[in-house]
Amino acid sequence: MYKYTEFDEAFVRERNAQFRSQVERRVDGSLTEDEFKPLRLMNGLYLQLHAYMLRVAIPYGTLDSTKMRQLAMIADRWDKGYGHFTTRQNIQFNWPKLSDVPDMLDALADVGMHAIQTSGNTIRNVTADHFAGAAGDEVEDPRPIAELLRQWSTDHPEFQFLPRKFKIGVTGSPNDRAVIKSHDIGLQVVRNDAGEVGFRVFVGGGLGRTPMVAKEINSFLPKHDLLPYVEAIVRVYNTLGRRDNKFKARIKITVHENGLDKIRELVEARFAEIRPQFSGVDQEHLAAIEEYFAPPAFRTAPVDAYLGSRNSDPVFRSWSDTNVTAHRNPDYAIVSISLKAHGATPGDATGDQMRVMADLAERYAHDELRISHEQNVILPHVHKSDLPAIHAELKAAGLATANIGLISDIIACPGMDYCALATARSIPVAQQIATRFDELKMEHDIGPLKIKISGCINACGHHHVGHIGILGLDRAGVENYQITLGGDGTESTTVGERAGPGFAYDEIVPAIERLVFGYLDLRESPEETFLQAYRRLGAEPFKAILYPEAQKKNAA
Repeated sequence: MYKYTEFDEAFVRERNAQFRSQVERRVDGSLTEDEFKPLRLMNGLYLQLHAYMLRVAIPYGTLDSTKMRQLAMIADRWDKGYGHFTTRQNIQFNWPKLSDVPDMLDALADVGMHAIQTSGNTIRNVTADHFAGAAGDEVEDPRPIAELLRQWSTDHPEFQFLPRKFKIGVTGSPNDRAVIKSHDIGLQVVRNDAGEVGFRVFVGGGLGRTPMVAKEINSFLPKHDLLPYVEAIVRVYNTLGRRDNKFKARIKITVHENGLDKIRELVEARFAEIRPQFSGVDQEHLAAIEEYFAPPAFRTAPVDAYLGSRNSDPVFRSWSDTNVTAHRNPDYAIVSISLKAHGATPGDATGDQMRVMADLAERYAHDELRISHEQNVILPHVHKSDLPAIHAELKAAGLATANIGLISDIIACPGMDYCALATARSIPVAQQIATRFDELKMEHDIGPLKIKISGCINACGHHHVGHIGILGLDRAGVENYQITLGGDGTESTTVGERAGPGFAYDEIVPAIERLVFGYLDLRESPEETFLQAYRRLGAEPFKAILYPEAQKKNAA
């Protein structure tokens, strides 16, 4: 993984010193909150419902044990003993004291981390496939490109005050695990017929109050042209993007209002203008970055212990069925650690749990961890012979829930428990759904099913691309939950369709239970997933399940 250079170190330390001075002036009253706001947002500090919140960048979701242990230390020393991993592959600390934030930032800098550009109208944390460098279907590891984009975008003088926030996602595989089409720019590594590596480039994706799937602006962009082409896109957006209405300021609206053909024409013209300015310097820098991402030294050993445990231990077998994914090396596996124990807050990990995961990475996983956009933690390189030992230690730490991809593996934003923008609670709904289906002991029979919950229209829980999406809203001071159906966040990205009227807080979990039981009656076989059944049958049978009284009224 990438290691800070002397330049990186000096840059972050200088930023931290500047912010320490700004915090001191806010504390002594020299700066008002309005004056302080743009300064804190540039350093990832939000003011939430009850306290400040610090959002720390985890570029393309990659960590090592040293970084994870430092996050644990920060959680224990300056927060309430836990951190919250987000859908942007970041971590949030929800309870810091303002006066402690500079010390937290310095502690992050000690291990090559920061909170720069995790907020504000700038290019945010670049995200990537959480199986990058390990997946068998991968064309090429996308993380060097993600790191190049991170360095290019950090403190870029033209892009610190864009019309709105800007997000880039990268995948190296045909099977999209990074939801790239929900990003302002989505990049997919591909090979052309000549075997050359390049990118499919998508532009104008985004969720929120106006969800849109990104459109392909370039079917094959040569690898050496990526950085000037991305810069051309952002420059065009910076010129055309609306600043009169923040709800229409994202690039998805710019593409929609101007049309993809016009945007492509403008981007190509700007690209031709700026391309010579790069003069190959970006490729020289990329070559240096790529050296940091060399594959680990995979070891050769028998896998008998793994096979024996699968045959003799049904608990281990259940966990390995859901939480273990095939690796490009047949002797290895990718382990997904669920942060979704039944009844727990999705994405939360205690300081002790972070240290356990750090220890496992150091001992068994070539010292690598990844944060997924689904709010789980990944050990990307694990020899199969070590899987039983890893499972035993995860179980002791409360981290061995066998539910990856199942109904209790719910994505949920912090909602009204923390967020100043939220209009409804997300966390309790997720907890109740997970607990209910655990009580029923049905989630393995139900099979793959992605539920995503947002506590407001901003859609931080990605509800639009959930097989079942739940959106919490305020209706005359009362929480109301809308359900969307048929969303998909993979390479066939689809925005879910609103099912009908919303449900009250005490009605939403029974409605989901009714919907799932109805699906079990409708599916053709146990192998047909919820999404497959929905696509086969259409919305009407599922709406009839959700709103039986309306169906009776229509029939009468």
